[in-house]
Amino acid sequence: MNVTRRIGVIEDPRFQTHLAPDGHPEAPARLLAVGQALAAWEQNSPGSLARIEPRFANDEEILAVHTAAHLKTVEAAVAQAPTHLDADTFVSAESLNVGRLAAGSCVELATKVAQGELSSGFAALRPPGHHAEADHAMGFCLFNSVAIAARSLQQVLGIEKVLIIDWDVHHGNGSQHSFESDPSVLYMSTHQFPFYPGTGAAGEAGIDRGRGTTVNIPMPPSCGDFEYVGVMQHLFAPIALEFDPDFILVSCGFDAHRADPLGSMEIGAAGFLSMTQIAREVAESACGGRIAYFLEGGYSALGLAEGTAAVLTGMLAADPKPLPADSTRPADGSNLQQIESLVSQVHSGTYSSISPRRSFHS
Repeated sequence: MNVTRRIGVIEDPRFQTHLAPDGHPEAPARLLAVGQALAAWEQNSPGSLARIEPRFANDEEILAVHTAAHLKTVEAAVAQAPTHLDADTFVSAESLNVGRLAAGSCVELATKVAQGELSSGFAALRPPGHHAEADHAMGFCLFNSVAIAARSLQQVLGIEKVLIIDWDVHHGNGSQHSFESDPSVLYMSTHQFPFYPGTGAAGEAGIDRGRGTTVNIPMPPSCGDFEYVGVMQHLFAPIALEFDPDFILVSCGFDAHRADPLGSMEIGAAGFLSMTQIAREVAESACGGRIAYFLEGGYSALGLAEGTAAVLTGMLAADPKPLPADSTRPADGSNLQQIESLVSQVHSGTYSSISPRRSFHS
């Protein structure tokens, strides 16, 4: 274990003050499971994590992604809390502050990594953000924290090309729509399909100048480590390296875990570890290792704990073990082969590096 790597972590009890109705899956207890995993890690590997103070996002940062009308809508709803912005998305008295804290924490952590103060980072925050559109909240999400961080990296620090990899079990419609016309941000999503919110078909590939910088990887239910690691090897890695980002942000949902009550996927701890290792290898090859992970979904205590521990292991390993070139070689007609073929049909004209049979490690 190499503890000289400075891995930043954001964790704060204020994220638990965004209160859910009884029985709602996006509950404060989610962060207890993540916190227990962080505490266990620090006990076993003292000095490996650097605690970073979170901060609130200001209006300018939020309005780089969201409309003024949306911000006012959230403010007005919180003034009448408890209430709902849609059937799934609730607010309580502290929700505006917690939403600002989540967005500001993403900006803060990404900034410290970009400036070289940290090797990489992980933010344990809520509510999630990747469903939040420019002009409305949805899917448990108030503000799109990762999108806000991406814009801040570009507008404040002058970083040119940002890659967002979203491995939440749900498609990040808000993140896609924030950048689908922008060739400077590559949004890549692995997600169960068809599933909430109904977006994320492979043919959704960007608009106008952004054509090709939205890469959706729809996956059928019951995919597990084999399919996810294969997708990361054969699609994510070559496309990401060809895009050549200056920074990588990970919308790090753990709801594709096999124990999650909302998703129907089968990832285990080993799968999340391999996915993290591949993302780290890409970051080290493309952008000096500059990568940060931000909690999105995940509604099983086991999945949150195992996923968090796996991501920390992948981030901190002194020398990530390369995966064998043929470890996820798909058989003809398999789910993985069909996923790869579908995505390559849409994007092989933009990315010469992809084909259904190509491996990052081959």
